Amino acid sequence: MKLEIVFLGTGGGRFATVTQKRKTGGIRILAEGLNLHLDPGPGSIVYSLAEGLDPRKINALLVSHSHLDHYDDAEVLIEAMTYGVTKKRGLLAASKSVLVGNEVCGPSISKYHQSAPKYLVKAELGSSFQVEGLNVLATEAHHTDPDTVGFRIESEGVGDVAYTSDTEYFEGIGNYYRGVRLLILCVMRPSGRPWKGHMTTDDAVKIVSESCPEAAVITHFGTKMILGKPMNEAKIIERKTGVRTIAAFDGMSIVVNDKIEALDVRRKRREGLERFLS
Repeated sequence: MKLEIVFLGTGGGRFATVTQKRKTGGIRILAEGLNLHLDPGPGSIVYSLAEGLDPRKINALLVSHSHLDHYDDAEVLIEAMTYGVTKKRGLLAASKSVLVGNEVCGPSISKYHQSAPKYLVKAELGSSFQVEGLNVLATEAHHTDPDTVGFRIESEGVGDVAYTSDTEYFEGIGNYYRGVRLLILCVMRPSGRPWKGHMTTDDAVKIVSESCPEAAVITHFGTKMILGKPMNEAKIIERKTGVRTIAAFDGMSIVVNDKIEALDVRRKRREGLERFLS
C-alpha cells in the first residue's frame, strides 16, 4: 500500500485567495480504494480537472472548518461524488461549524448537500471515523473558528499522515501528531509575523520539535509567506528541528511508501486530463 498526496493548491487566507497567487484547491489523498479530498477551497473542481483527477471518483470529503478558503467548493465536489446527487455515495466529515454553524460562522454546506453522501460525520475533537478501511481522528486546533479540527489518518500499511489545519501553537498540540510519518502544517505566516489563530514558521518549529515526524510539509501560505519564499521558511524549520521539511508547491505530489518522496507530476496529470476529456 502507498499513499499519494496531491496539492491542488498551497495558498490560504483572504488575499492569497482573491489574487490566486497560489491556488486554493486543497489536498487530494489517494490510495488503493481511497480518493479523499481535504479542505476544498475555491477552485477545487477546476484544479482537480486541470491535474487530471476525476472529481467523480472522490469517495470522501473532509472539511476542517467554516472559512471560505477551506470549504468553498465542498458542495460541487459532493455533487461530483454522488453523480449529481443521484446516488447515495461516499462520506462527508466536517466540523460542527460547517454542518450546523456556531456563534461566529457557518453553516457552510446546505442541508440538501449534507443529505447527499451515504455517510455524514460531525468531526469534533476526539471523534474518530472510518474512511475506506482507514481510521481518521479529529485533532485539536485553536483558530478563529472555535470548532476547527485537524485530521490524523491512521494507516497500518504505510504509517500515519496528519494535517493541522489552521491553528496557532498551544501547549500539547504536538501530542496529537506524535509518531506520524508525514505532518502537513498550514503555515500562514513567516517567522516573526504572528497573526492570532494562525501558524507562523516559529509555531511550526515548536510543533515539529514536539511531534518528531519523519518528514514535514508546509502549505496554505498567506501573501506575506508567498512573497517571503516558503522554501526559505522550510529551511528554517528543518535547521532548527532536524526534521526534513518540504515547502509544498501547486501540483506537487508526495508519495508515502517505504520512503517519502516529493514529485512534480503536473505533466502526468495533464495527460490524464486529456484522456478524461477525450
